[in-house]
Amino acid sequence: MRDDASALWIKADYPTGPVRLIEPFGAGGGVDVLARVVAEKLSGLWGQPVTVENHPGGGSTAAPGMVAQSPPDGYTLLVNTSAHAYSATLVTDLPYDPLHDFIPVAALTGQAYVLVAGRTAGIGTVAELIAAGHARSGELTFASAGVGTGTHVAVEALSRAAGITAVHRPASAADAISDTIAKTAAGDTDYAMFPIATAEPLLRSDDLVALGVSTARRSALLPQVPTIAEAGVPGFDFPIWYGLWAPAGTPDPVVHTLARDVSRALTAPDFQGWLTSHGAHHMGMDHAEFARFVHAESERAAHIINDTPTTLE
Repeated sequence: MRDDASALWIKADYPTGPVRLIEPFGAGGGVDVLARVVAEKLSGLWGQPVTVENHPGGGSTAAPGMVAQSPPDGYTLLVNTSAHAYSATLVTDLPYDPLHDFIPVAALTGQAYVLVAGRTAGIGTVAELIAAGHARSGELTFASAGVGTGTHVAVEALSRAAGITAVHRPASAADAISDTIAKTAAGDTDYAMFPIATAEPLLRSDDLVALGVSTARRSALLPQVPTIAEAGVPGFDFPIWYGLWAPAGTPDPVVHTLARDVSRALTAPDFQGWLTSHGAHHMGMDHAEFARFVHAESERAAHIINDTPTTLE
């Protein structure tokens, strides 16, 4: 944690200059699209430029690493997925500490993953996946965008809830999600869980079969697809969520201004319409609630992984 925050003089009318939102997955992805909408809203509120920068290198660690080393003044911020919290206990070689080098500022949105199977896997429903998992214990394979990513932890949560064991085949880099989806579609792995927007093109082309969505309610993007809970795993609810983080040491007044104004942006009527059209929802947490949520999600991921007997290839 930085110890130079006390030397900073932060004007009461923060921000007084451009603010940068750094995201780790590249242009056109879910984080990038969301960050640009939030940036536009904040720019309008503040009368200052708010820009989005894509830094997808290092298996999605380049952007957090950059923000962790930035001055803790509120002008360089991280927009990331739930994977940021999960990696705190699941990835041991990070060049930063996801919990201690950052301040969780604001929850942004949550939305569903879609559980998919490759067409050649011969699995058409959640019930069939569970049955195959029991009949062929340790033989089914699932893909993810990397160890500790949301696409990994979500499937492990399902395996734990359904009592099945499978072989995990992670990608070599967490920003290789499109390549990982393509491998599932080609039959290199049997099933996976991915953000709907990323998997949708291959769902439309019939290369993937949508088995269920990961949230308690159906998604507006795939209204015909049942929830995993409806389809055979009662109570299952595992969304992908997005948040905003600042470098550790950022002064409290700046953090509270950010949290307040992000909330104002997310609750604007036109933004609510955008959320609905993208199958997302506002998480409705204040700064303190989000901070507790991030730590709880990190611990939850560790429990899921530690209690699920998955084989890694």
